[in-house]
Amino acid sequence: MAKGIEIRAAHFPGRAPIDTYGNGGFRFADMSHRGSILCLPSGIHGWDMDMSKPLSPENFRRVLDEADDIEVLLVGTGTELRRLPEELKQALKSRGIASDPMSTGAAVRTFNVMLAEQRAVAAALIAV
Repeated sequence: MAKGIEIRAAHFPGRAPIDTYGNGGFRFADMSHRGSILCLPSGIHGWDMDMSKPLSPENFRRVLDEADDIEVLLVGTGTELRRLPEELKQALKSRGIASDPMSTGAAVRTFNVMLAEQRAVAAALIAV
């Protein structure tokens, strides 16, 4: 018997380049997502993050949980560059992850290049 519509957390179970961004979301793998995303080795996940929220280890928990498969984390901070707080930088560094904050547009472009090079890259992208 059908149960109706089931709402699940947004997740694409693979690695894919980001085709476009803007209007509050992203397009990738012939799909679209409204809101921010985490591009991780386990796939592309919806991320409850916006430019008003702090860049804290708590908000990067999923990234830290997958640290064994990540060498570089690109942080797309929206339309303006935001520095990563020392606490977050240290949490990432202690797990062997180099971090690089930049605008979301620059992070998308850099992520696509590094993904094409088959590097161990991840991205935390705040929607613009």
